[in-house]
Amino acid sequence: MDDKLSRAIEKRRDDLITLTRELIRFPTINPPGEAYTPCAEYLAQRLQKFGFETQLIRGEGTPGDTDRYPRTNVVARFDGRTHGQTVHFNSHIDVVDTGEGWTVDPFEGVVKDGKVYGRGACDMKGGLAASIIAAEAFLEVYPDFSGAIEISGTVDEESGGFGGVAYLASKGFFSKPRVDHVIIPEPLNKDRICLGHRGVWWAEIETKGEIAHGSMPFLGDCAVRHMGAVLEAFEKELFPALEQKQTRMPVVPEGARRSTMNINSIHGGQTDDYSGLPSPNVPDSCLLTIDRRFLLEEDIAEVKREVSSILDRLQWERPKFHYNIRDIMEVQPLMTERDAPVVTAIAEGIRAVFNKEPDYVISPGTYDQKHIARIGLLHDCIAYGPGILDLAHRPDEYVGIEDMIESAKVMALGLKVLLTGSI
Repeated sequence: MDDKLSRAIEKRRDDLITLTRELIRFPTINPPGEAYTPCAEYLAQRLQKFGFETQLIRGEGTPGDTDRYPRTNVVARFDGRTHGQTVHFNSHIDVVDTGEGWTVDPFEGVVKDGKVYGRGACDMKGGLAASIIAAEAFLEVYPDFSGAIEISGTVDEESGGFGGVAYLASKGFFSKPRVDHVIIPEPLNKDRICLGHRGVWWAEIETKGEIAHGSMPFLGDCAVRHMGAVLEAFEKELFPALEQKQTRMPVVPEGARRSTMNINSIHGGQTDDYSGLPSPNVPDSCLLTIDRRFLLEEDIAEVKREVSSILDRLQWERPKFHYNIRDIMEVQPLMTERDAPVVTAIAEGIRAVFNKEPDYVISPGTYDQKHIARIGLLHDCIAYGPGILDLAHRPDEYVGIEDMIESAKVMALGLKVLLTGSI
């Protein structure tokens, strides 16, 4: 470990804790997108004091963007003494709703037992704070470096990232020659490097029927029964087939090394937004939302055909069976190669801090790396940060203080490798 960098981070321990607590205190709940602007402004002011040039950039026209809930992102840049490569730390500032079951105030940033508690502590305001401390420590120790460091706080990752990283990528913020390497401090354990994620296809399936009086269902056609046939075919054919698909991707946990599909929601017939008793109708529509996660070895066209072929067969087999299918979202799987510069740099940091080889993993779900690769066409990108992914979105979410310190040291060493060429 670089002793000077280590000391520069250790002396910022209290600052790291304070910064994490301050970030947690912004209730940046998504949806709808609360407190994005004040949180982004706070980050801009913090980074300006250390010499970063900052921009506040609104994702205008993106999903959820309104004057009441503007999609406000912050991008900060510190240019070195001479031209060189740029390392970008990207963190999302939005968090999910708190839910029930908390024993501490989720937006107070409570510190106890060596941990900082709060919604977003783990996912991922602790990682954002650690990246800022890492950058500031590096700039103190190596003020004459070549290249540039960027730090961004972006929005809407929890709902797809379209108002944040996707919007910025479309404007060139995540493409060469502006940026060369990207580190996303998602909570995937401090000794792991996340190389990418599985693919995802979200779709909505609708079965059609014909409305009639519930006392004479034979005069109509029940869309819910048709959907029941769809679910039965999925259980008998599709789910067993998915179980047989394995990947070379090091996905964690082990169960996610197979193809999976989740039935996200199903709605048919009488809605629940009424008081009193339901009306006696045969439902003429039933909607099913699926969340299909697929592997690097699979083709998205074949993933879709597996579902549509079942629906087409049912259309031949079942009288009056009609369906519609609508794509909601699709994301290709990603895996950065282990010999990519940003991977080898962070690996060197992990070896130096923990005296062990890093674990290389793939996330079961997607995160904003998808936009950096797909829109920005930048593939030297990983996720690395403090925190335990299992704690994300749960009551009493926390991040360990020592984990943040050690992760900041790894990130600072990564900067040293990428921007000075030495460990």
